[in-house]
Amino acid sequence: MARSEERFVCQNCGSAYSRWQGRCDDCGEWNSLVAEAAPAALPKGLKAGRGRAIEFSGLDAAPAEEPRLAVGMPELDRVLGGGLVPGSAILIGGDPGIGKSTLVLQAAAKLGSRGIDCAYISGEEAVAQIALRARRLGLSQPKLRLAAANSLRDILAGLEKSGRPDVLVIDSIQTMYVDNIDSAPGTVSQVRASVQELIRLAKSRDVALFLVGHVTKDGQIAGPRVVEHMVDTVLYFEGERGHQFRILRSVKNRFGATDEIGVFAMTDGGLAEVANPSALFLGNRGGNVPGAAVFAGMEGSRPLLVEIQALVAPSSLGTPRRAVVGWDGGRLAMVMAVLEARCGLAFGGNDVYLNVAGGLRINEPAADLAVAAALVSSLTDQPLPEETVVFGEISLAGEVRPVARMEARLREAAKLGFRHAIVPQGAGRAPDGLRLSAFDRLAALLALFPGTGGN
Repeated sequence: MARSEERFVCQNCGSAYSRWQGRCDDCGEWNSLVAEAAPAALPKGLKAGRGRAIEFSGLDAAPAEEPRLAVGMPELDRVLGGGLVPGSAILIGGDPGIGKSTLVLQAAAKLGSRGIDCAYISGEEAVAQIALRARRLGLSQPKLRLAAANSLRDILAGLEKSGRPDVLVIDSIQTMYVDNIDSAPGTVSQVRASVQELIRLAKSRDVALFLVGHVTKDGQIAGPRVVEHMVDTVLYFEGERGHQFRILRSVKNRFGATDEIGVFAMTDGGLAEVANPSALFLGNRGGNVPGAAVFAGMEGSRPLLVEIQALVAPSSLGTPRRAVVGWDGGRLAMVMAVLEARCGLAFGGNDVYLNVAGGLRINEPAADLAVAAALVSSLTDQPLPEETVVFGEISLAGEVRPVARMEARLREAAKLGFRHAIVPQGAGRAPDGLRLSAFDRLAALLALFPGTGGN
C-alpha cells in the first residue's frame, strides 16, 4: 500500500505543492496553502477486461425536450431556463448576508406547497433556527423536510432511510465533509469530494440538487474551480448592501441561456420578485438633471433600462480621482480618452465619478454612449433632452457602432414612455411614439449640448 504523504494545497485554486510557501505560484494568492494528506497512489495503468463495459447510444435516444419542474418563482425559473431539470446540480454563490439561504428556502417552500418532496439540509444553522427564519418569512410547508448535519455519510444514510426527495438543498457545501479524507471542512479536497458524492446521488436518483457556496473576497465561489465544471448550472447572487435590489445572474447553464438575470428586492418578508425591473430602477429619478443618462441595456434575453449618473467636478488634488460603481473602470478611462482625443473635451483637471443607479452592474460595451452622454452632460452642466434613452458602443476612432438586440431595447423604452432615443446608425424602424437620433460619430453627440463645439 502506498504511503500517504503530506502536501500543501491552495484553497483558492486547488494547486498542490510538496512544501509550504507563502504565495501560490498559480493564482498569486498569499497564505492560502493548507496542509492536507496526499491521496494514495493509483495503480499504474489499467488492463482491459477488468471493468464493466459501457453501452453507447445515438442522439435519438435523448427525449425531444427535457422535463422541467417549475419552482413557482418566475424570476428564478427564468434564470434556470424554465425550471429545474431532474438530476441537475445547481451551484448558487454570493456574498455573506446577500440572501442565498433565503432564496433557496423560499424556493423549497414554493415547491413543497405543490406537494413536491423537498429536503433542506443546513451545515450552518440548527433546525430550530431554520424553522424560525421560515416563520419570519411567512413560510410553513409540511412537505419541507429540515435537517442539520455536516457529515456526508450521515446525510446519505438519512436520505436512504427517509426516502429520496425530489429536490435536495445543501446549505452550504463548504461546511460538508467526507470522513475518509483527512482534512478540515471547506478545504479543496473536502469540497471536491463532497460535491462529487452529491452529484452522483443526484444523477443516479433524478434528484434536483441545490448547492449554496461561499465566495472569496474577489467574488468567486470559494473552493476548487473544478466544482463549477462539475455542476450543471452556476448562479451568482449579487447586490449592494445599501440597496434593496438583488440580481441572480446565470454564468453557466447546460439547460438554458447564460447571462440571464432575475431581479429581486429584499423586504421584511424575504425576497420579492421584480417583474418589471426597468420601471423599478427608474422609479426614483428626480427629473431632468445634468450628468444623468438612461441606458437601454440587455441582460440575457431581457431588456433593462437603468440610469447612469456622472459627476465631473474640479479637482484640488495633483492627481484627479476616478471612482466607478457598477461599471468597468478601464472602460471609463477609454471613453474619457476618446472624448478628449476625438471631441476636444478636457477632463484632466477634474475628478470624475460614475455610478449605475440601483446597485446593478453593467458588463456590456453598449453602455459606452450612455456613459459618454452622462460625462458630457455633467461637464457642460446641461441635461440631456427629456425622456431620452441612449445606447451604443464607442470605438477608439470615435465611431459609434451598432450593438445587439437594438429593436428589443427600443421597444422597452417605448413601453416605459420614452420619446427620444440616441442610437447608432442602422437601429432600424422606431416604435410608435419614439423618435430616433442616429449617430455614426461620437462628435455628433456634442450637438445636443450648446457651447461644446458640436456641429
